[in-house]
Amino acid sequence: MGTTAKEEMARFWEKNTKSNRPLSPHITIYKWSLPMAMSITHRGTGVALSLGVSLFGLAALLLPEQFPHYLAMVKSLSLGPALIYSAKFALTFPFSYHTWNGIRHLV
Repeated sequence: MGTTAKEEMARFWEKNTKSNRPLSPHITIYKWSLPMAMSITHRGTGVALSLGVSLFGLAALLLPEQFPHYLAMVKSLSLGPALIYSAKFALTFPFSYHTWNGIRHLV
């Protein structure tokens, strides 16, 4: 009769332990390259955009006031130009990067 899966796994791990081989290539052996960094950033901006749109839609459904009320509330905080431009950049960068990188990928 054949061996069980548990016995096969025990034999596999015993063989690997004796040979002192790594199980698989680890991320530390790869050199960072521009395409790798762009791919990771593309995925990150995609996740950020998905979360942002989902949260904005959920807020639009659940918050009691309309959007102009909240916009006036932010304007009344009198935030400095540096903070305003930083917030604008934080909102537009993921959209711009994800769009242009997607077009680059399609081309």
